Formats: sequence, C-alpha cells, structure tokens
Amino acid sequence: MIPESFIQDLLYRVDLVNLIEGYVPLKKTGANFAACCPFHSEHSPSFTVSPSKQFYHCFGCNAHGNAISFLMEYAGLGFIDAVKELAARSGLQLPDDHATTPRQGQQVQLLGETMARAAKFYYQKLKVSEKAIAYLKARGVSGEVARRFGLGYAPEGWQNLAAAFDDYGSPALQVAGLVIAGERGRLHDRFRDRLMFPIANQRGDVIAFGARAFGQSQPKYLNSPETPLFEKGRELFGLPQARTAIRESDTVIVVEGYMDVVALVQHGIGNAVATLGTATTGVQVQKLLRQAERIVFCFDGDVAGRKAAWRALENSLEVLAERKGIAFVFLPEGEDPDSFVRKHGRDPFLRLVTQAMPLSDFLLRELSGQCDLGSAEGRARLLAEAKPLLVRLRSPLLRLQLVKRLAQVSGFSQAEVEELCELRPLERVAPPRAPRQAPSLLRPLLRLLLQKPKLAGDLPLESLPDNMAEARAVRLLCATIAAAGEQAPAYPVLLERLRGNEYESILRAAAAELMHEPFAEDQIDAVFEGAVGRLLESEHRRAFARLQEKVQKLGVSGLSSEEKSHYLALLASGPTGRGAGVRSPGAI
Repeated sequence: MIPESFIQDLLYRVDLVNLIEGYVPLKKTGANFAACCPFHSEHSPSFTVSPSKQFYHCFGCNAHGNAISFLMEYAGLGFIDAVKELAARSGLQLPDDHATTPRQGQQVQLLGETMARAAKFYYQKLKVSEKAIAYLKARGVSGEVARRFGLGYAPEGWQNLAAAFDDYGSPALQVAGLVIAGERGRLHDRFRDRLMFPIANQRGDVIAFGARAFGQSQPKYLNSPETPLFEKGRELFGLPQARTAIRESDTVIVVEGYMDVVALVQHGIGNAVATLGTATTGVQVQKLLRQAERIVFCFDGDVAGRKAAWRALENSLEVLAERKGIAFVFLPEGEDPDSFVRKHGRDPFLRLVTQAMPLSDFLLRELSGQCDLGSAEGRARLLAEAKPLLVRLRSPLLRLQLVKRLAQVSGFSQAEVEELCELRPLERVAPPRAPRQAPSLLRPLLRLLLQKPKLAGDLPLESLPDNMAEARAVRLLCATIAAAGEQAPAYPVLLERLRGNEYESILRAAAAELMHEPFAEDQIDAVFEGAVGRLLESEHRRAFARLQEKVQKLGVSGLSSEEKSHYLALLASGPTGRGAGVRSPGAI
C-alpha cells in the first residue's frame, strides 16, 4: 500500500493544469481554465479546472477529481499505475514495494527501446512486401488504417532482426520475446513470414506483438510471450487508437481478432478493441469500464463463440458497477466482425451493437437452456447453477432484478430464491426525514471546510444532526482533517483519502459549488461564524422540541434532573438560544 504521506507530497507537486493541458486544450476563463469535457461529447465548454484548488469538475457530466482521478479516467490507468505515472513526471521515487530498483528501471527502458526498434523494422518491411500489401488490399485495409495501427511484416528467414540490431545475441531481444534459441542453442527470430500487429500500452508504447500467418500456416496467430513489459491478461489490442471514439460513443466493442478491429476501423467504427488470444479477464473489463458506460462483446454465434461469451460474463460479474452496462452480440454462424462488416457494411453492424443482448438476458438464457424448467428437478438445478453467479455479482440493483426474474422462471418466491442462494436480503429502509433547515446550513459548512480546512477545529460537531448524510459527511471531513495533524490537507489530498467513501459524492458536489462560487478570503471567518451560529440555533430548537415532546407525554416529572436543568435554560433563553420568548408550562 502506498503511504498517504507520499500521495499528499505527490499531489502537492503536480500542476493539474499542466497535466490536463497535455491531453486537452484549456482556455483561461477568469481564475479557472475551461475546455470541452474529455469525458463526454459536448459543443460548449463545461469542463473547468481550478489551478488554486487543483481539481477539475464538469458541470455537464459531473466528472470530478484530482490529478490521480484524471489519469485513471482519461487514460484508463489503475490507481497504482496512475500514481507511478505522476511520480515519474514529478521526479519522485515510489516507496517500498512499489518502487522499482534502478536496475529494473533500466531493464524496462531497454526493453521498451527494443520493442520500438523492432516495430519500426517490421513497419518498414511491410512497405516493400508485395505479399503483405496484397493481403491487406484483399482484406480492404487502406494504407491510412495500416499506418494508424503501425502494421508491419516479419520477413521469411531466420535472423532478419540482425539487420535492425547491432547485437543480435543481446539478452534483451530474448527477454522481449523477439528472438528465441533453438534446440542446439542457435538464435532465430520468433516471428517469420507473418503480418505484425503491434500491441501498445496506455501511453502508446509498443510492448508486444500479435502475428498472423498467411494462408493455412499454423498457428494462425502467434503472440509475444509475457515479459516485464507485457501481461496479456491486462492488455487489449487497439485501445490507444480507440480511446477517442470510445469516449464519444461511451461504448466499447470487444472482439476476438486483431483483423476484426482493423476491419471495423476501416468501416468507420473506431471504438473496437480485441482480447489477446485468451478469455476476457476481469482486469480487462475493469479497465474498459473506466472509459465507457457500456461494453458490448461481439462473438461468433457458434459453440466456441458462446463459450467465449460465457467466460466474459463470468469475469465481468465482480467488476460490473452500477450505471454500467455489459451486452453481447452473436453474429451468424460462420461470420466474424471482419467478414460481417465487409459483407453488410457499417450500419447493420452498429444496429446489432445497439440491440445487443444485456448481460442479464444472456445469463438467464444460458442457464435456462441447461435445465428442464418443466420439472421440479430442473427448476432446482436452475437455482443451483445461478447461485455462484449471483454471489459474485457486485451490482445490488442488477442482482435484485435477476433474483426477481429467477423467481418468475423457477416458481419460487423472491424471498425463497434469496434464501436458497444464500443471498443477504437488500435493506429497503426509507431514508429518515431530515430537518428542513439542515441542508442550507450544512452545505455552506462543507464548502467552508473544503476552502479552509483549518476551520474544522472550531466546529461544534455535537451540534450536528444525527440523521443526515450531509452531517455525517461533515463529521467525516473533520475527522480526516484532524487526522492530518497540523498541516491541514488541501482538497485534492482530502479527495484522495476519501476515494470510494459513501459520502464522496456529497463532498464532490460541495467542491463543485465552491469552484463556481468561492468565498472571498477576507470573509471566510465571518461566514463561518454565522454558519456556526445558525447551526447552534438549529440544535437548540431540536433539543427544545425533544424535551417539549417528552413533557407532553410524561409530564415534567418524567424528565431527569439534567433534562430539567436544560429545559429551564431553554425556557429562559428561548429554544433558539437568543432570549426569552417561551412561556413555562408550569413550575418544575
């Protein structure tokens, strides 16, 4: 785990404006910077970056965060990778287990340079290979699309890479998976007489290759082995090229073959990526869900395609979040995305994507097809098969819908399905009613604390209501500020510490308001004093109402000595604490 102190130091060093401007052109607008939001399609700028607060907010789609959040959302990086990227930009070295030794860093750099040189070599060879050019033309691939993906050609022969590297025997070539040793120890190229598909990481650096054979040669596809640069279960072909189209459509199409991706791009469908010859993994799904609201898996309609789709479904359950969707397209038997789009064109394929089968429908269809629902045994088997899937599903709303549909299909009640599948029933408790004044009192307090965290020490937390989410958010924020010690953390650091907390959305909303209407620095203390006064007044009213209700039910004799004293004080000063005005109901 990366220490919070390192995260805090990192966020203090990063200039968010410079970071975001490297990806999105920003325009100065008063104290802030603005741009069209990189996370949703729009024509007028609603994306705002605050250089003083070091966070961004989109008033259109509510995207919000700090430097770490931006890299996670924009580049699809995981938390650790985003921190590593920012640390490298800031000249910081990750502590403990997350730091790479100088030797490891040198090896990764050398391997990266090796792969880049190999990609350039294969790309140059494609230009002079009549065989490879004829193959691409026959598949309808233009030179522009070939350049977009950096397609290449590995010539026939055993040691062609010797022309690209001065030292063919360099260990780096073997570690990178470009050169292998035969039975007698003689070195030779791994890829020979194949069309080469460079696989790039999030930054666009080549980390591996997929290689397709011509004709009937086997294996049809040959991939790089896993290396210090490349872990096939984490990467996807075509993701760097598809990123813009994914954001514009908020959908990513996952196919099985490299040529499927290339063919779809050739026909104007740029939001497609491909798995790397293995089943779709949870890590890949999670990476894609960071960049799109919807994933559509497109598979062949044969038995192998349905099996691949089922594995994708299983590996999606634990990472599928609320407000995200996963669906499946099954092409006619004998068709793949490449052949389908070349035969039928762009629009029919996009209609299939729009009408794709939702994950819940596919799950129930497959489970029901395995069971005889006309028999008690078949219905019992349906629940037995569904149980491990429901347990893994993290989305409570989707799980609830599936439980209801399983109840309809199986003949069991919803409660029986939950019990038989050992699911904890979802609580259906109506939220408590909040005092009417509280939202107008607490939201300014949140904004004040975010703008000047040191004020947290002067806030009477005991005066906060107990039954409001905003009040709990204020308490959480104050506790987080207090835990930081004397140096009150800035908002980007607070945001990082509270990432994933149930009150994070409330704090983000308050921060967005603060960006739109910040308090004047010379007025903050006076505004805070007024807010605290209104908070105390509200608490006095609540305390008086509670005691008054108890007196009406039990009489004055039902109060404890402490409650009587408090009641007398409130009667003397008035329930607001601002003076007399409440007549005593009788002597105490």
